[in-house]
Amino acid sequence: MIDQPPLAGRGQVIERLVPAGPGQVARVRFSDRSFGDFGVDGDPAELEARRRDFMGGRWTWMRQAHGARVVAVSRPGHGAGLVGDGAVTARPGAVLAVQTADCAPVVIAGPGAVGIAHAGWRGILAGVVGAVVGAVRACEQPGGGPLRAVIGPVIRPGRYEFGPADLDAVVAATGEEARAATSEGAPALDLAAAVRAALRACGVDEVEDLGLDTFDERFFSHRVRGDRGLQVAAVRLEPANGTRSSG
Repeated sequence: MIDQPPLAGRGQVIERLVPAGPGQVARVRFSDRSFGDFGVDGDPAELEARRRDFMGGRWTWMRQAHGARVVAVSRPGHGAGLVGDGAVTARPGAVLAVQTADCAPVVIAGPGAVGIAHAGWRGILAGVVGAVVGAVRACEQPGGGPLRAVIGPVIRPGRYEFGPADLDAVVAATGEEARAATSEGAPALDLAAAVRAALRACGVDEVEDLGLDTFDERFFSHRVRGDRGLQVAAVRLEPANGTRSSG
C-alpha cells in the first residue's frame, strides 16, 4: 500500500500499482472521507469534478444493486450509470469505479485487463466476485497468466455483528473462515475473509488485503457511524512506464 501526496488539496490517496501483463499496470486508488462523498446521487457537476481530481479519465460508475451484473466497458465512460456491481475493461485509460461505505471494493488485474467489484454479503451470495473474475479472464490477452486482486477499505468483523441465519448462508457459500466474532463476542461476518475465499475458488491466489477498516473514522461507514457518504475505489489500465500517473 502506498499513501501518495495529497491530490487537489485533499487528503492522502491510497494507491497500489498492480502488474497487468507485459508493459501495463493497473493503477488502483481508494479514497477516504477527506476526498468527499462519491455517492452517485449528488450534484452531477460536483461529482464530475471530484472524480476528475481523484483519477483522470472518463469514468464508468454504476448504480449498485448488491447483485452480480458485470458491465463490459469497451471505451472510456462506456456504461456509466448502468445498474451493476462489477465492471471490466481491456481498454487503457478507461476508469472503472465502485462506491462503498462498508462493503468490500475488490480490484482484479490480469494480462491486459482489469475488473472491479462491489462485494457486500448479498453480492457474495449472488456470485459477483466470480462474475468479475470470469469477465476479466474473457477479455485478457492471449496466453493468460495470473490474476491479482486488491481488497480496499471494508468493515472488519470486530464491528460487524451478523444475524445467525445470514451468517450461515455466507459461510455455506465461502467457508468457515468467514465466521467470526465481534469485539464483544457476538456472531460476526468476516467480509474480507469471505471475499478472499471467493477469489481463491475462482483461481485467484495472489490477493492483497490492505487491512483497512471502515471502523476507522478516516472512512465513511453506514454500520458504525450511520454515515450517508461513500468512498470510491477506482482502477485504470495504463502503460507501465509511468508516463501517466496523476489524475
